[in-house]
Amino acid sequence: MAYDRQSDFDPKKYLNPGSITIPQYNFRTGYFINDKYNISIGADHMKYVMLRDQTVRVNGRIDDTSTLYNGVYDNEEISLDRSFLQFEHTDGLNYVNIGLRRMDHLWDYKFFSLQAVTGLEGGIIIPKTNTKLLGRQRYDEFHVSGYGLSAVLGINFEFFEHFFVQTELKGGYINMNDIRTTADTSDSASQSFLFRQVNMVFGARFKLWD
Repeated sequence: MAYDRQSDFDPKKYLNPGSITIPQYNFRTGYFINDKYNISIGADHMKYVMLRDQTVRVNGRIDDTSTLYNGVYDNEEISLDRSFLQFEHTDGLNYVNIGLRRMDHLWDYKFFSLQAVTGLEGGIIIPKTNTKLLGRQRYDEFHVSGYGLSAVLGINFEFFEHFFVQTELKGGYINMNDIRTTADTSDSASQSFLFRQVNMVFGARFKLWD
């Protein structure tokens, strides 16, 4: 089991470039192909923290006489305490993706309008995985670890032609088959899971040329 780590809203964290990696956030920029469709590139800076001291079942073999966990395991229960494993993607479960989105007009009045938003995205996962396995030295470096796929459904409220607020529900699948766990490149882990987000987006649209 795991959980995310969302920071309370604080302008010093969210608006300060020096601390922007502390909270979770999404950033996206794109180009409208026509009135309905746009292509974009974005980065979802998420957090993933393994729940400590949980009990899990283990299969396999640990060949390390320097640890209490040395031995063969056949579907045995074990507690994931600090001496066994610390594991989190907290300086970024970074999902860098390309998306195609469609906007359908719903309503307008003077300088205001409302659009429905749907879209699909896909990209790579570049986490900065913080791990400490079996008492070895902590490892904490960026590494391309896998891929992600996602879908978006939202409502876009535009005002004064250029600015908008958008609420969206986003869900997807992440598969990481090459997670670095120690400085030794032969050590790795893999995991896959589903995720969901509820986002509030602020942005602007401008014509590049007439």
